[in-house]
Amino acid sequence: MSAVPSASPNALAELHRPVLRDEVVAWMTPVPTDGWIVDGTLGLAGHAVALLERAGDARLLGLDRDGETLELAARRLARFGSRVILRHADFRHLADEAAACGVEAAHAVLLDLGLSSYQLMRSARGFSFQTDEPLDMRFDTRQRLTAADLLRTAAEPELARLLATYGEEPSARRIAHRLVAARARTPITTTRGLAELVAAAIPPHRRPRRIHPATRTFQALRIAVNDELGSLEAVLPQGARLLAPRGRFGVIAFHSLEDRLVKRAFRRFAAEPGFRLATPKPLGPGEDEVRDNPRARSAKLRVLERS
Repeated sequence: MSAVPSASPNALAELHRPVLRDEVVAWMTPVPTDGWIVDGTLGLAGHAVALLERAGDARLLGLDRDGETLELAARRLARFGSRVILRHADFRHLADEAAACGVEAAHAVLLDLGLSSYQLMRSARGFSFQTDEPLDMRFDTRQRLTAADLLRTAAEPELARLLATYGEEPSARRIAHRLVAARARTPITTTRGLAELVAAAIPPHRRPRRIHPATRTFQALRIAVNDELGSLEAVLPQGARLLAPRGRFGVIAFHSLEDRLVKRAFRRFAAEPGFRLATPKPLGPGEDEVRDNPRARSAKLRVLERS
């Protein structure tokens, strides 16, 4: 893992621009002065800072699986003092973490499921093929399984299933066959090696026009290594149960697999007494935000409210 860089709070703010920040603040505040905000994907604390600035004396419980970004976030949040509690944890354990920190109910629960710019460009953990890095892809470096491990051990049918399911990759079987054949000669351990193998496996006429041929494969491996969808399925009912009356649970998703899980879960909760869909349709970024931050283009915010 790369060393945590030394940077001022202002410099840290430039490492990652939180998507839909204004929409999150508008929909997740106000919070009572004695209320709690729970950010299950703290990242570099972009949303957390904006919410705390608007929430008077409300307190924040921030969780993140990535110990490196958690340390960076702590620097940005230091000015809020005892109003902030940070935990190095997977949000699938949201209920346990909240109970351990004395949070009985929250007026705002937020999940931003996107990968941060810092993780992509600065973590050196192989989330991006823009530079040649080790194939790690772990959010939490305390866990054992890396992307290189997965590529080394997964059987060809299982690898094809992962690429098709988590990456929605049309050429999943072709890519899996190429990767298994390649690893028999040399282990696949770097981002550049993987990206080249994937690109070579897809005929030119079948390659996507707008994205790199390896984009879906990298997404699938990252999701599989971190069991992202398993964590999301686990946290959604916990977040809903943690809400105080009039509290809101917001989730920002970036691809169809995540958004589908959130949409179905929120509709199921809204069919029960005591909940409603605050946003019957998801909120997306405006033209200005997309122009300034193209990665925000696919973001969708859904909000559930407790009555």
